[in-house]
Amino acid sequence: MLVRHAYRMLGDYTEAEDAVQDAFLRWARAAQATAVEDDQAFLRTTVTRLCLDRLRSARARRESYVGPWLPEPIIHEAADGPESAAVLADDLSFALLLALERLDPLERAAFLLHDALGVPFSEVAQTLERSEEAVRKLASRARVRVQDAHRGPRVPREKAAQLRDRFLAALQRDDAAALQALLVQDVVLTSDGGGKVAAAAVPIIGSERVTQFFMGVAKKGGAGVRRIEFTEINGLPGIVTFDSAGINLAVAYETDGEHIRAIYAVRNPDKLARLARSLVKEPSP
Repeated sequence: MLVRHAYRMLGDYTEAEDAVQDAFLRWARAAQATAVEDDQAFLRTTVTRLCLDRLRSARARRESYVGPWLPEPIIHEAADGPESAAVLADDLSFALLLALERLDPLERAAFLLHDALGVPFSEVAQTLERSEEAVRKLASRARVRVQDAHRGPRVPREKAAQLRDRFLAALQRDDAAALQALLVQDVVLTSDGGGKVAAAAVPIIGSERVTQFFMGVAKKGGAGVRRIEFTEINGLPGIVTFDSAGINLAVAYETDGEHIRAIYAVRNPDKLARLARSLVKEPSP
């Protein structure tokens, strides 16, 4: 729960794990020095404040970030079960994390503590060192700004995965018409290279433009793809691709059950490092 909370605060799973580890070390020292009345509240407060410190130092980096920013992708393991995938789809979706990224850090913290974790406003006020009235306003503003993050009903995993598979099959056949038919008219492709690898400098909007982009990539040989692994990324059907050096791309497909409405492509090698440690295998000959 604490790692998920920190990840929603930061959009970086590796940093989230570091923040939680730091919080537990502080909790252990506090427990040795004196009695901690409420361990969970202590840890929630500490993790939140550590994340706020990280967010403040990250703001300059985000402002100078090259191209669109996407959160570090999380791979869902099949052994975790469908309930785990549903949690990822609801709580850690790219749409929600991007909406949270647009919030002020205090708005984000107030919203996540109260709306996501069910923490009473009295505790939120103590955590953020603001009045209860102030944190209510922070959470209310944030709620309005993220309300579009869950734009549609939950789509069965199998149905969403079928759309992904049909999309990739059409791409392999060079069938532009079939590819475009699978996309909503205002589909958005967001590609994050972080200025370190080639990626679209701005989000690509519209079924025709997104189709042209993917057909162009396919004609260039798929950027040296040696292997594709089908998986779930942040609760969405996705793929991870490998070139001769290892993982080079993680893509998640957001659907409405009938069409693909958003595509999130993470190419920044820094954000793929964690996936590489758990997924990388010898590429197929």
